[in-house]
Amino acid sequence: MIRDRKAPRARRHRRGALCSLVLGALLALAGCDHTPSNGAAIETPTYSPTLVHQATGRDLLRLGGSGIPGMTVVAVRQVELPGVIEANGQIAYDQRNLAQIVSRVAGRIEATRAVLWDYVRVGQPIVRLYSPDFMTAEAEYLEGIKTQDVSPAGQSAIAGAMVSAARRKLELLGMSKADIAALSAPSPTVWMRAPISGTVVNNSASIGGAVSPGDVLYTVGTTNVVWITADIYEDELPRIRLGQELEAVTTAWPGEVFHGTIARISPAIDPATHTAKIRCEVRNPDGRLKPEMLARIKIVTRPGLALVVPQEALVFESDAYYVFVDHGGGLFERRRVEIASWRESGFTRVTAGLRPGEKVVAGESLQFDELWHQASGTS
Repeated sequence: MIRDRKAPRARRHRRGALCSLVLGALLALAGCDHTPSNGAAIETPTYSPTLVHQATGRDLLRLGGSGIPGMTVVAVRQVELPGVIEANGQIAYDQRNLAQIVSRVAGRIEATRAVLWDYVRVGQPIVRLYSPDFMTAEAEYLEGIKTQDVSPAGQSAIAGAMVSAARRKLELLGMSKADIAALSAPSPTVWMRAPISGTVVNNSASIGGAVSPGDVLYTVGTTNVVWITADIYEDELPRIRLGQELEAVTTAWPGEVFHGTIARISPAIDPATHTAKIRCEVRNPDGRLKPEMLARIKIVTRPGLALVVPQEALVFESDAYYVFVDHGGGLFERRRVEIASWRESGFTRVTAGLRPGEKVVAGESLQFDELWHQASGTS
């Protein structure tokens, strides 16, 4: 029998190739195994966060294990505030320097002599009103004067009282004393005059328009003195007082400093921002400061103290900031805080929610927050 000598060589070749494939697979598996040579596997740290309820109503977070890698705890620092308080504010009219022309009768506007932003002088005729109420009251007044002139001596006091009552009625309807003195015949139209000198800041009057008692037709104001209303943090309130001098600057006039004083301090605190409003009277002789302008005020005062924490300790959620306060023994409290701007990079000023010496989680605060929600079931 003749044997094929090529067949054994082919089988040997196939066996060699198969061994090479198996060896390659084993080497590949060995290369994917990252188990250390000593045979010990690296374990991913696991936590069992739980909430511990306190008698005070606060919940504290307890972590199982040795803590979160990278976690750091720092003390709340108390630092010295500068001797200057700065705050943003807004300019407004001094309400004591605003006056309105109000219709006190039902009628119609027949003429006007001023428009928006006109400067008017006190006593200047502004708007002419038509109303039968004027004619009736004027007729009563003129009839009283006539009766007083012809009354016997014994009845002159009664007639005089009637004239005084009629004159008072005309004044209440909005007529000036000069116009009343100049009356010679009843008329249904009367000129309403500017109550003060100033600029027309509001004009609601139009010729032919109907008016009712109480309608505001014009508002006249002056800006020789304006108000700036600003917010001051509650921990800065002990450093300010009524009558304290201040400086104000605006973006419109960056090179000019305006001077004023603190006129009022709000009796209430805004619970959302922990600030109180102050009202400053600022001199504005050339009228550069305009109502609704933004301004920044600077109050020179004695230094104070402030609390600061690293920015990385803060966790923002919805509309509030939180920190995790270390109570020791692996217990942490999630606490809401109020913050303000601070000049030192990497730190934030805390205006409410913390006390000096307390310790807060700085590193890994976001992971702490996730574990808190996991434990409370709100994740």
